[in-house]
Amino acid sequence: MNKSDLIAKLVENDIKRADAEKAINTLVDSVTEALVKGDKVQLIGFGSFEVKSRPAREARNPRTGETIKVEASKAPLFKAGKALKDAVNK
Repeated sequence: MNKSDLIAKLVENDIKRADAEKAINTLVDSVTEALVKGDKVQLIGFGSFEVKSRPAREARNPRTGETIKVEASKAPLFKAGKALKDAVNK
C-alpha cells in the first residue's frame, strides 16, 4: 500500500479526498519534524518512531579490500507495538 492507496482507503470512509490527503501529509510532516528534533513519537497500539545514532566506524570495500571510514549518522527507527504485532501474526 502506498500513499495514494491510503488516501483512497480514507475516501471510502466518507472523508473528502482533499481532507484525507491533508491529514496524511500532516501526519508525515509532524512525525518527521519530531524526529528531526530528536523526539520519540508513540502511537499506542501501532508502534513508535525514534532516531538511533550510529557511531563512526571503519569498513572495507568488498571489491578492493580498501579500508574506508564511515561517518557517524542518525537513522529513523520504527518499532511495532504489541497490537500491530498480534494483528500481523493472527
